[in-house]
Amino acid sequence: MKALLIPGLLCACLASMLTALSVGAVSLSWGEVWQALSNYDSGILNQKIVVELRLPRTLLAFFAGAGLAIAGLILQTVTRNPLADPYLFGISSGASFGVVLLVALFGVQSALALSGAAFAGSAVAMSLLLLIAFHKGTALVENMLLSGVALTFLFSAFTSLLLYWSDPQAISAIIFWSLGSFSRADWQWLWLPALVVSVGCTVMLLMRRSLNALLIGDESAVTLGVNVHRLRLGMLILASMLTAVIVAACGGVGFVGLMIPHIVRFFISQVRTLGMLATALSGGLMMLWVDVLARTLIDNQELPIGVITSAIGSVFFLSLLIAKKRAASI
Repeated sequence: MKALLIPGLLCACLASMLTALSVGAVSLSWGEVWQALSNYDSGILNQKIVVELRLPRTLLAFFAGAGLAIAGLILQTVTRNPLADPYLFGISSGASFGVVLLVALFGVQSALALSGAAFAGSAVAMSLLLLIAFHKGTALVENMLLSGVALTFLFSAFTSLLLYWSDPQAISAIIFWSLGSFSRADWQWLWLPALVVSVGCTVMLLMRRSLNALLIGDESAVTLGVNVHRLRLGMLILASMLTAVIVAACGGVGFVGLMIPHIVRFFISQVRTLGMLATALSGGLMMLWVDVLARTLIDNQELPIGVITSAIGSVFFLSLLIAKKRAASI
């Protein structure tokens, strides 16, 4: 069964992509979509819709889901905390604050500039998180989640303050972006999230043995020759980079990094090649269908991506807490 997992997920992702490319204000068949992809003619309106509008959006949704899932897996592995998530750790809020600060004060809309601002914000959030978690020698694993929640509220407060003093037109644009959307997907800068997510997955695969050692405890990992502090810092920077680029591209999208690693963990060990690939593909698959729902649930309107993922993630998070409480009482 495990041998069929990756091929099955690849087929599911391909079918989901074709579905995402076919639905919208103009409904198309899979045959029409395939014709547009294989023999593109810019003079045909339906093919132009598929290739120039829907395809970059669909690819961005896939890379965003894969990147957030990998970021969540990184955080859950290096902290040995199953509730770790870029959203709950304040990384997403820090990245959002960086973007809002740049847009509100300078009106910059460049994809590279937004990604840089998002990375700076997420780096500040992660630095504060590490400082708080290690304060007076406190344990990183036990304190990171609570510190992350506190930082999430802190950066959200700063973001709200910036919005309060911003231009009304800028406020509406920022609020729509902060709720999450793939509508800004464009071929000119799609390479950036694709590159960062691909590099993130590759680094995870290369470091899988060290990450496996980290799961059994810091002392055991040190005896196996792993530089624990360097590995943890490097992985946290990688998670911040993944989150920052995705936040800059599509706004705040929460709980994907929490849900997908948990779901995959039910079926397979994650800190192995098969588990990592399954996590990335499952994250991409989920976001493809979230995007489809966002475009089709309400006629002629698009729901924010973050609203859908937060609604699903909140229920999932509460279910985890209830399950843990029941397991502890047995």
